[in-house]
Amino acid sequence: MPTHPGRPQPEPLKTNDVLVAAGGTAVWLIALVVLLLVGLPSDQRWWLWVCLTGAIIGAFACLYIPRLQRKRDQEGPARAEETEPDLPPIS
Repeated sequence: MPTHPGRPQPEPLKTNDVLVAAGGTAVWLIALVVLLLVGLPSDQRWWLWVCLTGAIIGAFACLYIPRLQRKRDQEGPARAEETEPDLPPIS
């Protein structure tokens, strides 16, 4: 991404990614409970597995995201030193 001399690069937004993943996990769990309470015909039971899979992936994300963010924070200074080569402007 080329940089323009007159425009400084904006700082990345700080977000709470674990909260987003936890919210998605909660939605999948609620859907699972609703489907269990309502009951499904035998040919529609695969929806239970979809909800369960979504909840498991969301739980994994809640555990993995902090680890990923710590790793990125540690690599931050090293990544900042790496610069992209200066390319001529596209005309």
